[in-house]
Amino acid sequence: MSSSSREFTLSDFDFDLPEALIAQHPTAIRSASRLLDGRNTPPTDRIFRELPDLLQAGDLLIFNDTKVIKARVFGEKASGGKIELLVERVLQNNEVVAHMRVSKKPLPGAKIHLCGGLRNGGFEAQLLGRWPDENGQLFHLSFKGLNGETPYELLEQFGHLPLPPYIERQQNAEHDPDEKEDSERYQTVFASHPGAVAAPTAALHFDETVLVSLHAKGVERASVTLHVGAGTFQPVKTENLAEHTMHSEWYDVPLATLAAMERCRQRGGRIVAVGTTTVRTLESWAKFGNTTGDTKIFITPGFQYQVVDLLITNFHLPKSTLMMLVSAFAGYEHIMDLYRHAIAQHYRFFSYGDSMLLERSKTPDC
Repeated sequence: MSSSSREFTLSDFDFDLPEALIAQHPTAIRSASRLLDGRNTPPTDRIFRELPDLLQAGDLLIFNDTKVIKARVFGEKASGGKIELLVERVLQNNEVVAHMRVSKKPLPGAKIHLCGGLRNGGFEAQLLGRWPDENGQLFHLSFKGLNGETPYELLEQFGHLPLPPYIERQQNAEHDPDEKEDSERYQTVFASHPGAVAAPTAALHFDETVLVSLHAKGVERASVTLHVGAGTFQPVKTENLAEHTMHSEWYDVPLATLAAMERCRQRGGRIVAVGTTTVRTLESWAKFGNTTGDTKIFITPGFQYQVVDLLITNFHLPKSTLMMLVSAFAGYEHIMDLYRHAIAQHYRFFSYGDSMLLERSKTPDC
């Protein structure tokens, strides 16, 4: 039975992960992390710097060049109550969309003093309402700095880098002793378009040494942009996958990347996606025809991939949409076998963890 004919439920994507395997810090050298070559059975244990040896001249690597912004800001309401914002998206006209942590939610029109407020060298926010509608879970705010700074400028000056909830840092404190390390390592070496609240983590393993080796091998590079949202960490809660509401993320596929993909196909090369966010971007373009916009694409077993041939990806959370995406790509049984192998061999999991190389299955297993 193929995976396209099997009815999967949430429980199918659960697995037991020892807490000790959740990486809390990155490896000292980016490309010194481990790489599980999962293209064949049994898989091969490698080091990430070996990646160029596993690709071919004429292949095309496509990265997500989004840049993580310092999206977490602290402040207080006019009443003095503490408040924390996690900016999910920057809009036009100095407006933002954010998650809010506060004991009692303020009403539309309320002023919020961030980082001390204007009187103390910080900035102000005004709550405009909910987003994307009046029942939305996110909050729509306008930012006002002392000198007309943009939200990006204000966040860069006053904000703190957001980290996934499973990385144990003093994320709810205004002074995190690990922030200097995270500000460098929770960012790819080619990050260029600010807007993400989470890193495209498969790309964190690339450093200049690997990039030089890939170029020497004749592997071409291109990029897309998908601003990763906090929804990427939200577990699926409905046993029936069809009832899950997928989060929305903004993406862009440049014309230069479309041209690079066409050249790759013409020469018989393979398209190698670096990370699930790149997969979501490319397959959204292929499925819906839009080179830019918002995507809520939900990839589960049975999905017909149209673009990506190989995938470099980290190890994902149980019951996550990303577990479903990689299962749809390489075959459910194969992925579960790879995860069992990774746990037995003490691979490091999640954002600061190790990675694996997958090939698109011609006949996905059930």
